[in-house]
Amino acid sequence: MAVTSNASGNELTIKVNGKFDFSCHQEFRSSYEGSDSRPEKYIVDLGETSYLDSSALGMLLLLRDYAGGDSAQIHIKNCSPEIKKILSISNFEQLFDVS
Repeated sequence: MAVTSNASGNELTIKVNGKFDFSCHQEFRSSYEGSDSRPEKYIVDLGETSYLDSSALGMLLLLRDYAGGDSAQIHIKNCSPEIKKILSISNFEQLFDVS
């Protein structure tokens, strides 16, 4: 498991490799709180994510709160069919832009 981030202009991309669970809580949180400036748009790339559990859903909600709540611009992309199903069942498609 590894969390990497890359800032480009007013956009921050966070990539989760492997399992997205509580073991990466601190790393995930640091990836967006450690930025010098607050981006306008966040992209969470789950293309290399093999597993996602309820703690990961909580971490995404914490990111949403940090990014501005209802006005946050967060795109969750490259979801496998299994991860997309979890996000859909959890109604995250109403809170995030999921693809």
